[in-house]
Amino acid sequence: MYLDQAKKTEIFSQYGKNAQDTGSVESQVALFSYRIKHLTEHLKENHKDFGTARALTKMVGRRRKLLKYLYNKDINRYRELIKALGLRK
Repeated sequence: MYLDQAKKTEIFSQYGKNAQDTGSVESQVALFSYRIKHLTEHLKENHKDFGTARALTKMVGRRRKLLKYLYNKDINRYRELIKALGLRK
């Protein structure tokens, strides 16, 4: 399995306040980014998997909404997160 409990804890501890911080915007965006990266690689090999393509599109939209919220709430945290995840070039 590509995303087990240990990997989630690692993501939450790296981007959240601590390992149990699953609700902060930064940790949610980091988890979405990891999942989006995995699904993108899957779709490169299985281009006819339309269910996964739809799930990927919805996940990108959720991440975008969270990033928009963070942008409006605290621009400095937004910029730090974008730089840490390497999303915008």
